[in-house]
Amino acid sequence: MCKAHSGLRDHRGQALLETALMMPLMLILVLNAINLGYFFFVTTNLAAATRTGALYSIVGPGSPGTTSYPSANTGSLPVTTLIYQDLTGAVWTTPNSANVTIQVCSAGLGIAGGSGSVRSNCVSCNSSATCSSQTAGSGASATFVPDFDPENATFVLNRVDVQYSFPPLIPGSPFNLILIGNLYNAGTGQYTFYRHVEMRAM
Repeated sequence: MCKAHSGLRDHRGQALLETALMMPLMLILVLNAINLGYFFFVTTNLAAATRTGALYSIVGPGSPGTTSYPSANTGSLPVTTLIYQDLTGAVWTTPNSANVTIQVCSAGLGIAGGSGSVRSNCVSCNSSATCSSQTAGSGASATFVPDFDPENATFVLNRVDVQYSFPPLIPGSPFNLILIGNLYNAGTGQYTFYRHVEMRAM
């Protein structure tokens, strides 16, 4: 009888020891999975906001046949405000001007360049209210210079770039094993994700 009790205690001790040894590994796997899910969520929302902004910069509230492009950064609902609204509440709760940069290059801002290399001018914004104009032609000051359309005589490409820096949900290098690399800045403890879309404006 004593031996049976002793064997039961040995099995309980073994199970506790196995649990104690496996718990750190399981926590690392689970917390990495949570951070990876958050990275996927951020990427999905950045891609959607960028695509929506580029489409709106061409079509606006009207039909594709209209030529009155919505403003990039002024007026009742400019393109930059639409992008910030898409990101607010989806990627972050309160927009942080230090964390996101949006550049909108739109034919509505005018065009730069000569025959065969016409590009739309741009604005770059650190918040929905703080934007600066940039040119896209020769001597371009745009951070991300739009390409020129191959059928350049008739069409111009609109371009939207969104660059977003954010800390992971769960900080610490053991919990960010998947994406540590060129996306991660150890000095700020933040990842920087970037998306851009170019669409043809008529």
